[in-house]
Amino acid sequence: MENNHSLPELTLQGDAQVPDAVKLKRIQLELELLKVDYKKLLSEVYEKRELALFQDQAINKLQDSISSLIYNMSVLTETKNTLLQEITTLKSETSDQTTQISELNRKMHDQFGKIDHLNIELSEIYASEGWKLLSVYYRFRNFILPLGSARHQKLKKLVNRVRGKKTDNIVIADHTKSAQKKRGPVSFDPFEFPVFDNPCVSIVIPAYNGWEMNYQCLRSIWENTQDVSYEVIFADDRSTDETQRVGQYIKNIIHVRNTENLGFLKNAKHAATYAKGEYIHFLNNDTEVTTGWLSSLVELMERDETIGMTGSKLVYPDGRLQEAGGIIWQDASGWNYGHNQDPDAPEFNYVKEVDYISGASILVRKSLWDELGGFDERYCPAYAEDSDLAFAIREKGYKVVYQPLSRVIHYEGFSHGTDSSPDKVSTIKSYQKINNGKFFEKWHSTLQDHFLNAMHPYWTRDRSRHKPTIVVIDHYVPQFDKDAGSRTTFQYLELFVEMGMNVKFIGDNFYRHEPYTSILQQKGIEVFYGSYYAENWLNWLKDHNNYIDFIFLNRPHVSIKYIDAIRHELKAKIFYYMHDLHFQRELMEYEINRDPDKLKSSRQWKETEYSLFSKSDVVLTPSNKEKEIIRPDFPNKNIEVMPAFFYPSIADPITNFHERKDILFVGGFTHSPNVDAVLWFVGEVFPLVREKDQAIRLIVVGSNIPEVIQKLASPAVIIKGFVPDMELDQLYNSVRLAVIPLRFGAGLKGKTVEALVKGIPIVSTSFGIEGIQDIENIARPYDTAGTFADAISLLYNDETQLTTISAAAVAYSRKHFTKASASIFFKDLFNI
Repeated sequence: MENNHSLPELTLQGDAQVPDAVKLKRIQLELELLKVDYKKLLSEVYEKRELALFQDQAINKLQDSISSLIYNMSVLTETKNTLLQEITTLKSETSDQTTQISELNRKMHDQFGKIDHLNIELSEIYASEGWKLLSVYYRFRNFILPLGSARHQKLKKLVNRVRGKKTDNIVIADHTKSAQKKRGPVSFDPFEFPVFDNPCVSIVIPAYNGWEMNYQCLRSIWENTQDVSYEVIFADDRSTDETQRVGQYIKNIIHVRNTENLGFLKNAKHAATYAKGEYIHFLNNDTEVTTGWLSSLVELMERDETIGMTGSKLVYPDGRLQEAGGIIWQDASGWNYGHNQDPDAPEFNYVKEVDYISGASILVRKSLWDELGGFDERYCPAYAEDSDLAFAIREKGYKVVYQPLSRVIHYEGFSHGTDSSPDKVSTIKSYQKINNGKFFEKWHSTLQDHFLNAMHPYWTRDRSRHKPTIVVIDHYVPQFDKDAGSRTTFQYLELFVEMGMNVKFIGDNFYRHEPYTSILQQKGIEVFYGSYYAENWLNWLKDHNNYIDFIFLNRPHVSIKYIDAIRHELKAKIFYYMHDLHFQRELMEYEINRDPDKLKSSRQWKETEYSLFSKSDVVLTPSNKEKEIIRPDFPNKNIEVMPAFFYPSIADPITNFHERKDILFVGGFTHSPNVDAVLWFVGEVFPLVREKDQAIRLIVVGSNIPEVIQKLASPAVIIKGFVPDMELDQLYNSVRLAVIPLRFGAGLKGKTVEALVKGIPIVSTSFGIEGIQDIENIARPYDTAGTFADAISLLYNDETQLTTISAAAVAYSRKHFTKASASIFFKDLFNI
């Protein structure tokens, strides 16, 4: 340590010597100062020793942590490998089971078809003169010998004695009792519903006796309703069995017990006055609900404020479908659509408008219920009140919609009491007939717009009479978060629905990919899947030829399988969208790699694509470039440039580039140009970039990453693989640049458009930006490794230029890639 202290100078006069006392004083002063310096030095030494000791401890802890992490990584890697093996095994098992299920579904569908055919024959028998005469005989016989009477039993014994049959213990069936499936024994264990201060839904359950059934219904709600706030209003119509003591078994239930028997309609209506929820759900007591039954109804209402009522898929206890929405004919008679068929069949599993939904499970906006005054009391005590409510809701300008995700098991026949005596059955039938007449009288003018009985069920099942029908065919249900082509298909499927079209989708593999299939179905799109439709798609199209306006084909390898049959059998207008020119893409790859197989492939693709062009009514291209290539060979063909990518919203310009780092590549790796692009970039371009800036990293995102790409992983090259949309958005919000290093390809590039829409500056080859008009002030092509690397290095650290380009990209996107501009194009294309 340097001594910074200075001693006072002693100025002596003449030649006199410094006195010893003065010298001693000086030495003592120097010693004191040295002591001070020594103490400071010693203090610093101690401090540094403590710091060194602390650092040693920290290093030891860090080493321990690293060792622990390495061990945990090895354990996780081993676990991952085990799980991957299990997943592979499960996939194999699932595939086998799916095949078996598909075959069983096909056989079941065939059987239901036979049942329908037999029902038609049975209807013809009932309408015949012979049956009418036989009915007269049966009525006369039952009058003389009533079933179960003493006279009938004596005659039966006599006949059996004459025939030599044993007559002991003869049991005569009571045909007036419903053949309901009996539930197993029930133990009435107590439970309590959750309490919500502001419930979203008020569940109203009208009941009269039937304690076991009531308990099962309530318990199923308790077990299967965890994803929405609710209250249960139990409308006890003066029950005489254990139902009257429901509160002793079930806590936090609102038990509304009538002082007199009101009947079904008034009982339900009275209980609804206690509702606090935004929605009222009327649920029959002869039901059991399943997981997601209520939240799926609420979510449907929440995302579409024009829906006034929605209801469930009703299923019998033995698995048969009771109803997938209802149809009302011009004479006021009704159909339970899909009755007795397979509830998992495609035609019963998409969201759709319907004439009505059976009141066994319906959700209504409380504000609308109050405005309408609830059920119309002209239908007391019961029947037709649910149909009437649906018509009244529609008259107010709201929709009535069927929700297949809400699956409710319905033990039909108990909700109006348990009395199944002949008098009771006769009374119920009389209510149905009387109220049907009242309904017809009230809605006579509205019913004139409905079809005659059994006419055009294709239109009536989803109220699509005034909607143009489009059938979209692609390779499979679009997995929109995995590749740009699927995102395009998904976007215009969604847009077609919003344009008011009746949309059907056929995936060439006829597989029910999830969650993607359900997402389409929830948007109101009927998706065909399973072995039955794989074998009978053409029969379905032919049977509905008069209802189909447009066929929309995608991709050459898929479309070539369908176009001849469609053109020969249907009168619908055929649109073919290429996604890109496959023959041109293969030709470009040949020019890069000089692989003769690519040249051969290009010629084969050209033959296929040109065949499709000639047989289509309209050819759709993703950019002007493709149109210019094929126009000379098809001068008279209607060729339109379709907006391949569009977005409901465009990002704001980026202004925080100082907080961002790294560059991003996005692309699906089943597409060979993307594999080549990453290999070329990492092998030839990125090393030049890293020479100038070692901090820059490349992040690679995309589905189906092959091993050759996975091997590129390093601290500087992060191979992410497939990521969900939320994580992809986070990556776009963290990087400075996107790179599009494509060396061949065709068509408009989804990765390029997506980066522009996000406001991300891009560095691209000419292939990456081809087909995008007037993009010069946003991106220019760099087709050599050196120029591509230089462009990245210059732009990456120029925050002013990055900000300018981001603003230009956003402005360009708002002009060219919005849903509004795409909607205008398609409305003109379809002339709707």
